[in-house]
Amino acid sequence: MKSLIAFTKKEFLAQFRSGKIFFLGGIALLVGIMNPAIAKLTPWIFDLLKEALEETGMVITEINVSALDSWVQFFKNIPMALIAFVLFQSNIFTKEYSSGTLILSLTKGLERNKVLVSKAAVLALFWTAFYWLNYMITYGGNLFFWDNSIASHLIFSAVLWWLFGIFVLSLIVFFSAVAKSNIMVLAGVGGSILVSYTVGLLPKIGNFFPTKLTDGTSLIYGISQPKDYIPALLITVGICVLCFAASIPIFNKKQL
Repeated sequence: MKSLIAFTKKEFLAQFRSGKIFFLGGIALLVGIMNPAIAKLTPWIFDLLKEALEETGMVITEINVSALDSWVQFFKNIPMALIAFVLFQSNIFTKEYSSGTLILSLTKGLERNKVLVSKAAVLALFWTAFYWLNYMITYGGNLFFWDNSIASHLIFSAVLWWLFGIFVLSLIVFFSAVAKSNIMVLAGVGGSILVSYTVGLLPKIGNFFPTKLTDGTSLIYGISQPKDYIPALLITVGICVLCFAASIPIFNKKQL
């Protein structure tokens, strides 16, 4: 246990020294502010464009915005935030493969499964902090301008998107155990999400795939109900557990 704690501390220090945590914090802050800001400025933007649009035959009526518009922005922008997170963190394993620093830790008696657990835990903790910081900034901005109670199933829809992020991180851990280069890890993660998204477009079948969890807009508008997401939620949790469980024996046998 002492070796696991020591290695986890090393991982946290590496995140701070590399500046990744500050870049990601800045992105979370920026995106969180953008969500209510874009919604609030929408009527003003259309007012500026009103005359030009009317000349083309388009009639602009009065535009009223609410917290719902800001939460729609949240669900539109969080994929970009997740992509940034993946790009920054996808090399958490592979950078040590190339530098050889992981071999040094293993020769000192650190077990491989503890390396995997430590890195997976760091990824999950940073994603959780990154995601919920974005959420709380958006929530606070919406609370200042409007009323968040207008959004249905808000917490549930936010938890679903957080879980989708955990699913993506489980793919990073799995492909990092399989592959040696960061490009291969990103290709594996991106390919898996693309398959999930493509198959998820099919009627009925899509309700069972992880990408279903990203449809927060339908929840906050009350178009969908939480029970509609339970199959995808359970399958996503199962995939996360399976990816992590499969990563351990693969990583234990991996030639570094």
